[in-house]
Amino acid sequence: MLRTLLLTLLFPLIIFGQRMSTVKGQIVDKSNKPIEGVAISFLNKGTTTDNNGNYEFKIPIRKTVAVTFTHVSYKTIVKKFTTRGQKTITFSPILSNKNEELDEIIVKDQRKEAQGITKIDTQKVETIVGPNAGVESVLMTLPGVSNNNELSTQYNVRGGNFDENLVYVNGIEVYRPFLIRSGQQEGLSFINPHMVQNIDFSAGGFQAKYGDRLSSVLDITYRKPKKFQTQIDLSLLGASATTEGVFLNNKLSAIVSARYRDNSLLVNNKQTEVNFRPNFTDVQTYLSYELNKKLTLNFLGNFSLNNYNYQPLTRQTRAGTVADPIQLTILYQGQEKDAFQTLFGAISADYEVNDNLKLTGTVSSFNTQEEEYFDIFAAYRLGEVNTNIGDENFGEAEFTQGIGSQFDHARNDLDALISNVQVRATLKDNDNEWRAGVKYQTENIKDRIREWIVIDSVGFSVRPPLLNIINDQPYTPFTGPLEPFQQVRAQNNVDINRVTGFVQFSRKTNWNDHQIWFNLGVRAQHWSVNDGISAAVNQTIISPRVQFAIKPDWDKDILFRISGGMYAQPPFYKELRGYDGNVNPNVKAQKSIHAVLGNDYSFTMWNRPFKLVTELYYKDLSDVNAYSIDNVRIRYRADNITAAYAYGLDVRLNGEFVPGNDSWVSFGYLKTEENIGNRGYIARPTDQRIKFGVLFQDYVPNLPDLKAYLNLVYNSGVPGGAPAYADVYNFQNRLRDYRRADIGVSYVFVDANKKATSNFLGNFEELTAGLELFNMFDIQNSITNTWVRDIFSRQQIGIPNFMTGRVLNVKLKMKF
Repeated sequence: MLRTLLLTLLFPLIIFGQRMSTVKGQIVDKSNKPIEGVAISFLNKGTTTDNNGNYEFKIPIRKTVAVTFTHVSYKTIVKKFTTRGQKTITFSPILSNKNEELDEIIVKDQRKEAQGITKIDTQKVETIVGPNAGVESVLMTLPGVSNNNELSTQYNVRGGNFDENLVYVNGIEVYRPFLIRSGQQEGLSFINPHMVQNIDFSAGGFQAKYGDRLSSVLDITYRKPKKFQTQIDLSLLGASATTEGVFLNNKLSAIVSARYRDNSLLVNNKQTEVNFRPNFTDVQTYLSYELNKKLTLNFLGNFSLNNYNYQPLTRQTRAGTVADPIQLTILYQGQEKDAFQTLFGAISADYEVNDNLKLTGTVSSFNTQEEEYFDIFAAYRLGEVNTNIGDENFGEAEFTQGIGSQFDHARNDLDALISNVQVRATLKDNDNEWRAGVKYQTENIKDRIREWIVIDSVGFSVRPPLLNIINDQPYTPFTGPLEPFQQVRAQNNVDINRVTGFVQFSRKTNWNDHQIWFNLGVRAQHWSVNDGISAAVNQTIISPRVQFAIKPDWDKDILFRISGGMYAQPPFYKELRGYDGNVNPNVKAQKSIHAVLGNDYSFTMWNRPFKLVTELYYKDLSDVNAYSIDNVRIRYRADNITAAYAYGLDVRLNGEFVPGNDSWVSFGYLKTEENIGNRGYIARPTDQRIKFGVLFQDYVPNLPDLKAYLNLVYNSGVPGGAPAYADVYNFQNRLRDYRRADIGVSYVFVDANKKATSNFLGNFEELTAGLELFNMFDIQNSITNTWVRDIFSRQQIGIPNFMTGRVLNVKLKMKF
């Protein structure tokens, strides 16, 4: 204490008269617990952290200072600081125990901030609460990212749809299934949260090195293990087992993970009584072998099999208003049997020519085989509910407004094979960086569609609504031939070849005492579509992009950035296929001009670090391929006669609302409209005006091993629920607002900072048990409507299809 006191008293005298910068922060362990007494030494001087892990010291400007952080129980780290003006630098590392390998030091990455990339802590992925907990669940708490379906991992970003989001795993693009139309059928996301090391996300204005999509980029990096360990996770929704290790004199690192999921717990809680036997399974592996110090070979593989067997029995749903309630009762016959099997494999080679030049070559292939078979007959009755409180039949459906039946049939098969080869290069020269790449890709899709719907209302077959034939049943007999209400019959065999290339230049430099960073890049793609009927159609697009950021030499830690450019999305197979199931090879790339203005402000509040991120954005879209959304199925018009725009504001405040635990609150405002065929602007299907999200974690002060997690989301209603055949200009009603709160508690029996207290617990490196309560307020959210006919008004009434209610889940996590 005497030594520390003397240093504290003499330090200001030594540096008096010099221009100095301040370095401060908080040092914590892997459980985000502050570490007291960390010795900090620099320039033959030093200080220590207080009981909250906080520290602060000053260093001279225009000089590189190496600072050493040491503690008797933790690994030592060294960090170099260089400043060109008087400012405050925040550095908050996470120290690892000495008996562990040093996995990762969390350092503030100013370059990521300048690029407009949100870096997500992998611990958030492990602890987030939700029916589909994982990377996507964390994304949905961010501003500008939304999803009204807790059974799905798909998400919309700033007015875009699910197909406009890029997803990379170790630099390799991954794809969504084609035929899946319901969140219940999805099962497992491709991204395995137990294998993830790094998560970067950009909601717009991203660089040219990323592919040709309109909305966002999710860039995932799987880790290379450093020691042997196994992790097992169990819950009422499924299980997973992940094993990793290093072999062959540490040259080979391998990680293998198997997952199983069963959504019965969630689906059986819905208003439809069903026999439901899902089976969602996948196995992933990532191998990395170091041939020598310059060359490394990698393999990423995935196999997944989703068997979806669904047999609805009955359904009873109340809707309407308090004064005029109605009840829909449905009796079902038949079943649905779907199978979705995917295989994915990629081999890559990383070659470091020298310290400045790195080359990467990748060969990958993706195959999906999908079957969608169902025959479901539904007999329905729409009745008025008795609202007379004193009546003995109070609450029962008495007067029948509508009665009828519906028969849905499908025999759809799809086989898609996507293969590509690509080469990328990165050249670094001091503060300059060049990146370039080229990729050749082939796509073959074999698709057979056989689906139809027959509707009977009050004993009369209802004809298709789009024919120019007046059907005045039951008042006037109709003698024409019977036809399905909806019918799609098509068979496609499509080949698509693509050549894609990009080049970009980045530089980090200084303007006086201000730090600046900029990026200039351009992408190009040429593609050819051959539908086997007409001549192949060739098209080319070019997408220039730019980013600029500046960190002024201010006392406050603020960074400003602006980015934008032209973003184009060449059509994938689903965008080529129209409502009738046939392919239009002439569909052009959708185009969007992005403009994003943002800033990051890091500050201290309550003696703890916080960060406020704000972004304004605008998108001008042309050659838009308009679409409709039914649950998670997107059906395109396969034309380019639509124009659209989107603008909004995203705000996120994150920091230690509770000491040692990082949480955030986010808010987003969005407006997006489209003009189809010059008929006027209307709201797009993703026009979700207001978004509010909270990701919060806490612990009991006197019992820090008992932790609590809250995931809160509010999304205003989107246009939707219209019949699939309807003119969207006549159906602009919005679904009800989406409100959901999931909460979880867990208790840590053993982890890196808590030693085992018994022989049994000594078998584990980590052991955690918890409870999760999904939709704890039991709010009835809906994503679509079921449309039934009123025989008196001869109108259709939308009955909400409610999502899951309150569900309790139990979790157990073991690592050894």
